[in-house]
Amino acid sequence: MKQSPPPNALLLQRATYASVLVALLLICGKLIAWLLTGSLTVLASLVDSLMDAAASFINLLAVRWSLNPADEEHRFGHGKAEFLAGLAQASFIAGSAFFLMVQAIDRLRNPTPVSQVTVGLGIMILAIVATIGLLLYQKHVIRKTGSMAIRGDALHYATDVLTNLGTIAALLLAHYGWPGLDPVFAIVLAGYILYSAGKIGYEAGQMLMDREVAPEIREEIIRIARTPPQVKGVHDVRTRQSGQTMMIQLHLELEDQLPLVRAHGIARAVEKEILRSWPGADVIIHQDPAELARKTERSEGGL
Repeated sequence: MKQSPPPNALLLQRATYASVLVALLLICGKLIAWLLTGSLTVLASLVDSLMDAAASFINLLAVRWSLNPADEEHRFGHGKAEFLAGLAQASFIAGSAFFLMVQAIDRLRNPTPVSQVTVGLGIMILAIVATIGLLLYQKHVIRKTGSMAIRGDALHYATDVLTNLGTIAALLLAHYGWPGLDPVFAIVLAGYILYSAGKIGYEAGQMLMDREVAPEIREEIIRIARTPPQVKGVHDVRTRQSGQTMMIQLHLELEDQLPLVRAHGIARAVEKEILRSWPGADVIIHQDPAELARKTERSEGGL
């Protein structure tokens, strides 16, 4: 039977299309601004947008791939493609930061005047407006989906806003007789971009290593599992996130003489309650006799 698409699939796809479109618009605007002004901070912002476009395109492909249903070669689906996209984004962003630092150091050694400041300011203000609009939409998508790929995309667009603000400040200072601060601003912005890349890369790496979900989510899963009066205990709770799918495994401790049909019904009821809170989750529940579970626990505790 053909599987239905994951929840919010259309929302995720629209977010990636919007990201690529905004990145292309920013590149065109900043390229014009750089050619007119010759400002290094404008070049820094342009390079940042080029990296944004590349990362957003990778993001688009990764999200489309991650939404594919499980198949014979990928029994757990393709969700981790989102986290691979996060690592790719981190690499692109870090590369742009190093490039900016090299350019800024060279400009400090060989100062270059800044021209056409008014035109450059107008273009950069428009770039900020477009980026903030995209960030507001991405924030909405992240709130609905919790997507790691969109979160990483939003993070480097947030740094783009800061880059644009720094660029505007540098252009104003150059206009009022402080052109030497242009490369200094570029170095500061490059450092912040590099820091942002590290955060994205670390988070994506943790998800690829199957890090547990947030403690409050884990505690809520245990609370739900303990709700039926026949449940004597819960152990071996394991969770991880794979793209849009949360993987949940746990063992229910039930009365020793409970019929198999009844035990299955209780486990099924717990599963339904978990899915009520996290639709689309992949839930595996194993039923253990309570006395056997206690003996095993005592035995392992005595080793």
